[in-house]
Amino acid sequence: MKASRLAAVGTVAATAVLALSAPAFAHVSVQPEGVAAKGSYAVVNFKVPNERDNASTTQVEVNLPADHPLASVMPQKLDGWTVKVTKSKLDKPVSAHGEKISEAVTKVTWTADGKGIEPGFFQKFPLSIGALPEDTDSLVFKAVQTYSDKDVVRWIEPQKEGAEEPEHPAPTLALSAATEGGHHGSAAAEDASHSEEAAEHTDEAASAADGSDTTARVLGVVGIVVGLAGVAYGVLAGRRRTNA
Repeated sequence: MKASRLAAVGTVAATAVLALSAPAFAHVSVQPEGVAAKGSYAVVNFKVPNERDNASTTQVEVNLPADHPLASVMPQKLDGWTVKVTKSKLDKPVSAHGEKISEAVTKVTWTADGKGIEPGFFQKFPLSIGALPEDTDSLVFKAVQTYSDKDVVRWIEPQKEGAEEPEHPAPTLALSAATEGGHHGSAAAEDASHSEEAAEHTDEAASAADGSDTTARVLGVVGIVVGLAGVAYGVLAGRRRTNA
């Protein structure tokens, strides 16, 4: 009886732990490929896991932040999914490359052509976005996940400072400090290219020097061997003459 009770208690405890930990890995999240620096352009991935056992994710909708509209939003073609980009008029025009933009992408929707994200799997949905704002440390996106059984989960709750994580947190992209060289980062890239080129030349010169030094050593050894062979031959020849 005691063993069965302990087993039952253990099962309940394990179920409770799984239930509490499930939301932690089921969140829709966003991460940059590399660095998302203020004032720059970046490629970000929206990671969508499927935490259901009996339904697939068939549609993912990402709403871009209205308080920081992005002038450029481009999705990457994704096999098995149809993407729709929705543009809307901005309440307040933004400036980009010296031009006023009154319309921007406000929503991107991916719809599965087939099974979508099956149970136990996840999918990344990439977007190229920019220029990233310079007056905030993060961007909050709102995501809507639709399942094959028509159930809808809205990941739209912002994380409040000092508060516990909400049940359905909105994907949040942290922005790093602006880098030198502007949004293109061409100066840094050029410096890196020059450094690599200089390193290659240095390696080539060192390799050539090593090769020349090795050749000289080999020739020197060969010369010594030939010289010794000549001396030995002369000694032998002298002995033969003496004996004769």
